[in-house]
Amino acid sequence: MTILAGTPAAPDKDWWRGAVIYQIYPRSFQDSNGDGIGDLKGITARLPHVSALGADAIWISPFFPSPMRDFGYDVSNYTEVDPMFGTLSDFDALIAEAHRLGLKVMIDLVMSHSSDQHAWFIESRSSRVNPKADWYVWADAKPDGTPPNNWMSIFGGSAWHWDPTRMQYYMHNFLTSQPDLNLHNPEVQDALLDMTRFWLERGVDGFRLDTINFYFHDKELRDNPALEVSRRNASTAPAVNPYNFQEHIYDKNRPENLDFLRRFRAVLDEFPAIAAVGEVGDSQRGLEIVGEYTSGGDKMHMCYAFEFLAPDALTPSRVKEVQTAFSAAAPEGWACWAFSNHDVVRHASRWGAEVQDRDAYVRMLAAVLMTQRGSVCIYQGEELGLTEADIAFADLQDPYGIQFWPEFKGRDGCRTPMVWDAQALHAGFSTSDRTWLPIPVEHQLRAVSAQYGDPDSVLEQYRRFLAFRKQHPALAKGDMELLPSEMPLLQYERRYGNEIVLCVFNMSPQPATVEPPPGDWEVLEGHGFGSTVEGNRIDLPAWGAFFARRA
Repeated sequence: MTILAGTPAAPDKDWWRGAVIYQIYPRSFQDSNGDGIGDLKGITARLPHVSALGADAIWISPFFPSPMRDFGYDVSNYTEVDPMFGTLSDFDALIAEAHRLGLKVMIDLVMSHSSDQHAWFIESRSSRVNPKADWYVWADAKPDGTPPNNWMSIFGGSAWHWDPTRMQYYMHNFLTSQPDLNLHNPEVQDALLDMTRFWLERGVDGFRLDTINFYFHDKELRDNPALEVSRRNASTAPAVNPYNFQEHIYDKNRPENLDFLRRFRAVLDEFPAIAAVGEVGDSQRGLEIVGEYTSGGDKMHMCYAFEFLAPDALTPSRVKEVQTAFSAAAPEGWACWAFSNHDVVRHASRWGAEVQDRDAYVRMLAAVLMTQRGSVCIYQGEELGLTEADIAFADLQDPYGIQFWPEFKGRDGCRTPMVWDAQALHAGFSTSDRTWLPIPVEHQLRAVSAQYGDPDSVLEQYRRFLAFRKQHPALAKGDMELLPSEMPLLQYERRYGNEIVLCVFNMSPQPATVEPPPGDWEVLEGHGFGSTVEGNRIDLPAWGAFFARRA
């Protein structure tokens, strides 16, 4: 076969497997117009930072029109841009610049619910007989006027809200202003799939699906059973939330979702090289659901659960436990791992609050994350080692934090603006007098400008390790074999083709020594850790790592 010069290469349909995806929270990335809130033009201006970091793709949290009760996750129009963030033309320019820099673009789709200001819901609640009357989850009250069942909202209280116009309750898994769409209705599915095509035709390369396991509810509206105290955990909702007291069998995780995900995947497959990652929010059987949703090659490309986003400390045994459980639950599946995102306490604080040398600690964690079997999400500011911001109650914006304050302070602490220039007003994020959330002084001191070019900085270590990962395909795409090790050491091999890479981590503040597995090993350089080898002994510094390739 003759390939003509200049013929474009076929798109890589497997680009997502092992990709490093950089999450951008648009309100807090870069403000281009001086209103104190980030926007699409600001993202476009800062894309060179993401490209220089070495990421493969960006994931942009919602920028659609919204009353912002849940800061964009309450969508009032699925096919437009909120004026706060810019215009569709601004989005087109963002896509063009990202593609010029070699970055894929993924956007957030919120399909389990909409805003109560969406035209669909306004029509649906107007009567029981209008064309969209069944587009949301409506139910009659019990004879005594109480809600239809015991389902609870993640944001607190009942998952049902009374509507006096229809004289019925509507379901909301989140805020009362976020009514749940009724995906049992084929017309709703069709509308959501049409919206998906709209963004694909604009050039996006994929999607992150918010709350993917919340799409369907039990048609019979059966009560959830109580959950034994011993099985409760705080990985999906904070410990103070009674949402954790139920076993969520009927309000989410329904089997009907599998057929809809197949329909969704079929739409993606109409376009070249598209990928999607689903957020599975379930503390009881999250990895099992990930396995269901990523099996067979006809549903999601990858999913993530909350195992590495939970409060549980990251230890060698925890990493092994999660990877072993994932392999058992999803033998055909592919995970997308993250340690931080816009919904959880930043991992530099969540796990490292008591660590003395926190920079060394987060450098080690980055290497652990980027050598797991699966793809990787990095949350903006993570590459700077940002800690959770302490936001005063008077400055809180997040309704979740306001509801459960002070036991749970909400999500604002991980959503503060990105810090670019240590010497500039608001760290170069905005020229406004006031930013939508305050920027902590300690963040400003860790700005990109303060770390760029410093070989000992967290930022430069992220850049080094992303480059190192790309040099060794086994780290991005390979299988994983966990090796026996004693605390505080974590050891595993990554295997891809003829390449076998040994990964050893010292997850403690004290130096450690270990013998490598039997065989001839070539020590790998360029990853930024100061481990040394003497004879058949590896000496790892505190929070150190070692990498070698089987010769």
